Amino acid sequence: MEQRAKSISFQEFCEMFADEEACRERIFQMRWPEGFVCPKCGSKEYGYHSTKNVYQCKSRYCRHQTSVTAGTVMDRTKLPIKTWFWAIFLMATDKRGSSATYLSTTLNLRYKSAWLLLQKLRGAMGNRDARYLLDGIVEFDDTYFGGPGKGGKRGRGTSKTKVLVALSKDGKGKPKHLKMKVVPNLRGKTVGAFAKEAIAENAVVETDAYRSYRKSLSEKFNHDWQIFDAEKEMLVWLHTIVSNAKSFVQGTFHGLDELHLQRYLDEFCWRFNRRHRTDNIFFDLLHSTVSSPKMTYADLKG
Repeated sequence: MEQRAKSISFQEFCEMFADEEACRERIFQMRWPEGFVCPKCGSKEYGYHSTKNVYQCKSRYCRHQTSVTAGTVMDRTKLPIKTWFWAIFLMATDKRGSSATYLSTTLNLRYKSAWLLLQKLRGAMGNRDARYLLDGIVEFDDTYFGGPGKGGKRGRGTSKTKVLVALSKDGKGKPKHLKMKVVPNLRGKTVGAFAKEAIAENAVVETDAYRSYRKSLSEKFNHDWQIFDAEKEMLVWLHTIVSNAKSFVQGTFHGLDELHLQRYLDEFCWRFNRRHRTDNIFFDLLHSTVSSPKMTYADLKG
């Protein structure tokens, strides 16, 4: 795991992960840093079947077989592990994000395979960031992505895709961490459910005076709400970052439908939350990929 503590150049990446064996060994070390442990019975005795690339438990009553990718987002992949490593490197080191078209061309993959691989990586990003809660002072608001139908309403009555946003700040009032979630509506119950999964109890949550925020945010948080006034620079950091998120989605991916928007927002948040430690961004994404549960094509298609 010590490799995650330093940056890795393109040349170092090529040398470190030149073949399948090297990639498989790195995942093995990440999953079982103190030696193999059978995921079924906990035994540490195992054998390796090189023809199948699986590890078999030697326990007399178990004999369970597993691969280094079993149970991860790479579970049952038909792609070489080296291809996953290349995709992770390309995606992690390009702050603009990678499209399926770019990955398909660069790694000589079918478009569908490249799309699925990237969606799984974005899913891993979201899964990784879901493990912590925002704390301290948190700016909270809603925003909208996409275009409304002809004659559609503006503001909170719009038919655009609704997204809730929460941004924690440090002691100097500067942004720390970000969470965004696509939601079906802005009712109090929906707001409360997102806040509960995104923000630590007793955090100070700053919002405007929207009625759906008042009761849902006052139960578990210190809710500080004010009638919105742009001249007071209310929620200024959150609104700036939301603008950047919209540019990221529109500029790199030319807009998205509601079905897939969440995973692209997960990618934006994941990158934002690691903006100060980009030197080890490849190993961060590799760790997120290895530690996240498997996802199927059906899961990603919704």
